[in-house]
Amino acid sequence: MSLPAPGWTAQDIVAHLRSIGTEENRAGMARFGINIATALGVGNTDLRPLARKLKRNHERSLALWASGIREARLMAAFTGEPKKITIGECRRWAGDFDSWEVVDTVSDLFVDTPFWRTLIEEFAVDEREFVRRTAFAMLAWAAVHLKKEPDATFLSYLPLIEAHAGDERNFVRKAVNWALRQIGKRSMSLYAPALALAQKLADSPDKTTRWIGKDAVKELSNAKTLERLAARKI
Repeated sequence: MSLPAPGWTAQDIVAHLRSIGTEENRAGMARFGINIATALGVGNTDLRPLARKLKRNHERSLALWASGIREARLMAAFTGEPKKITIGECRRWAGDFDSWEVVDTVSDLFVDTPFWRTLIEEFAVDEREFVRRTAFAMLAWAAVHLKKEPDATFLSYLPLIEAHAGDERNFVRKAVNWALRQIGKRSMSLYAPALALAQKLADSPDKTTRWIGKDAVKELSNAKTLERLAARKI
């Protein structure tokens, strides 16, 4: 097979992934709580450089996703086109989620769609664990990557974080915590309200809510976090 190139088909990519996967990598993934039921054993250190060579291609990303293979689905996220994927396709992908790693990778693609806020609102009220995680993973990524989005957008999401801070499911609570921390670190104008919410959650009698709050307070109160915020041009 030739070297990876933009002209590769989904079948070419899957064949290449099968040829470089290892059982050692699969075992390592399992130790990090990654669902390896369909994994070929190819790490992100190989997937990301491959994605850069292949470039973005919407139709091919849909075919990669349809394969059901872990690595192919990650490649679908890395090489998908956020301006071409439809909201229906995003919903269908979310319905297939079965691993936190895939959720977090695809969420980074979803936040670049024109309807990312609609997805957050829909996914947050969805009772499926990985779908709800998607809402808060998207919120975390959006706080980091959407530089032109006004801070008021993220301020408006703090009540959503508070509303779901009591979800004790592991993959949800960690994403809620992640979103709160990233919003607080986005700017000085968001820092105080995010910290205030974190402190409120930390005082909750609910164990899950309290953990989310305490962990967020710890990071937001860290001297290095404050130094980075102070150094930014707000």
